[in-house]
Amino acid sequence: MENLNLNNPAGPSPIRPTPSSGDLNKPIPLDDFDKPIPLDLGPAPKTNVSHAPLNLGGAAAPVPAARPPMPPMPRPVAQRPAARVVSTDRITGVKTFFTKLHPGALQFLDEQITDWLKQNPGISIKRTDVTTGEVQAKKSEPNIIINVWY
Repeated sequence: MENLNLNNPAGPSPIRPTPSSGDLNKPIPLDDFDKPIPLDLGPAPKTNVSHAPLNLGGAAAPVPAARPPMPPMPRPVAQRPAARVVSTDRITGVKTFFTKLHPGALQFLDEQITDWLKQNPGISIKRTDVTTGEVQAKKSEPNIIINVWY
């Protein structure tokens, strides 16, 4: 329900003063907000709460023996960064294989990849990526997607 009569609100309000309370353009005093917030509340109050472990009537747990102090950990030896091997062969193509995730389909995928490699003996594989996700068809099903970069 909306109050469309804004000139005569129903009752006094600290946010919207009535016309009888003074100037409508006068800002609301913020005296309460100028007081600092106390940060130190003093010592914690005393309570009757025990912080000891609760005994449920079972066998008492053995008290672990004090451990000897651990020797300082040796610092790892700084290794020189390995020289990066830059291939002179550039990636010239990619072949993507995908299939559903069940044993028969995975075996068929293996055969497809093997046959493709046999048919293209001059291909040098540079990188492979394997991803699982859903392929959109009549219905979405989880698939494995293999990209062979050559």
